[in-house]
This record gives sequence, C-alpha cells and structure tokens, in this order.
Amino acid sequence: MTENEIAKIVFDLGLNVHKILGPGLLESSYEECLYYEISKYGLRVEKQKALPLIYEEVKLEIGYRIDLLVENKVIVEIKAVEALNDIHLAQILTYLKLSGCKLGLLINFNNVLFKNGVKRVINGIL
Repeated sequence: MTENEIAKIVFDLGLNVHKILGPGLLESSYEECLYYEISKYGLRVEKQKALPLIYEEVKLEIGYRIDLLVENKVIVEIKAVEALNDIHLAQILTYLKLSGCKLGLLINFNNVLFKNGVKRVINGIL
C-alpha cells in the first residue's frame, strides 16, 4: 500500500472521528479514537512511537514521540489547538527527517470543518 493510499484512509477515518466527537476535546481523546479506528480498519499502527535523535553516530533518546505511525510509512501528528502554526509544521518536518518517512499528516481536530484542519506534509513541502 502506498503512502497516498494510507493517507486517504487515515483522512477518512479522522473525518469519521471528527463527525462523532466534534471539536473541543483534548488531543489525547482524538489520538486514542483515531488509533482505534486505524487498528479496526486493519492497518498496522503504533501510538506514541519513540523517535531517537542520531547525533555524531550516537543514538540519543530525548523524548521525541510520533503520535501515530501507520504502516511504518505515514506519520500522523494530532493537535487540538485554536490554529496550526509554524512550530507544528516544524515538529512534523523534524519527525519526517528523523524517521526517513516521506509523508506526514498534521491534523488539528479543533476545527468546525475537519478538512480545514488537515495539512499534508511531503518531504518537507506542504
């Protein structure tokens, strides 16, 4: 399955979570529900996956954690904020770089329209 196919499925499942819960809850609520939906769909998903930083060939466990990693290909970073800003984009770009993944979805569930809260990030380019 390609990154694009995975991203489409995750988008649709996120939309379903948003329809049921709506905006205004904690990020952890959306993460758990989306994790459940992706698992139920049958995709391999890891939650709060540790992501080490390699510096001068030294592996440093400094606390980076990917919200959801789907099929070891797509990073899903979940937010529940008033608006996405540059630091959120920088975070997912860092995760893409450190993990070697090509595609990330930055999803802010705190929007009236779900699609307005989703940013697709590819190799550092929106």
